[in-house]
Amino acid sequence: MSASNLAAPLLISGMKMSREEFMRRWDASPDIKHAELIDGEVYVASPVSVDHSLLDGFAGFWLHTYAAAASTCIVGHSETWLMLESSPQPDLSLYFKPEYGGKFALRNNYRQGTPDLVVEVCVTSTEYDFGPKLALYQRAGVSEYITLEQLHSRITWRVLRDGSYQPLKPADDGIYRSEVFPGLWLDASAIWHGDYRRIREVVDSGVAAGR
Repeated sequence: MSASNLAAPLLISGMKMSREEFMRRWDASPDIKHAELIDGEVYVASPVSVDHSLLDGFAGFWLHTYAAAASTCIVGHSETWLMLESSPQPDLSLYFKPEYGGKFALRNNYRQGTPDLVVEVCVTSTEYDFGPKLALYQRAGVSEYITLEQLHSRITWRVLRDGSYQPLKPADDGIYRSEVFPGLWLDASAIWHGDYRRIREVVDSGVAAGR
């Protein structure tokens, strides 16, 4: 690709391109902060709303609290992955460190492979997160995929079984318990209320129980 092509505007939603071309244009467009290539289709995110930012922050606190306590995994935030022939940028991802079985390698300062868990915050992107992204994550082998739907205050936690996602339900006490990360527990109501103390309390209980 010529230098003039590299400097071309990166991204128009609906544009088709290869992952290699997408990444070249991405590197040449530092003003673009959030764009993804899913199965050859380029998607550019709309500006991040307050609702999205707050919910993303609560979920990030949950995963960082767990990662700090468990010490076996890493949290990614809006991190671009080289996944199959696509380049998704999940809102949040959680993946085991290499010494604990992480399914990724580093390539040109990007992670290539799959995280073990992905969280997507759905404020204006529900159709996208439940469509092309879900299909990609399932095909690529992301073990757990969580969507947080702000409009309905609804969590859908999916677990990959025999190549397809199945819903993970909370236990009778209302707590979700990961099947992949020992002790990764979540009280859904604490996320919606931004109750940091309760989020931490449930994570601490899960990590203690998993040891």
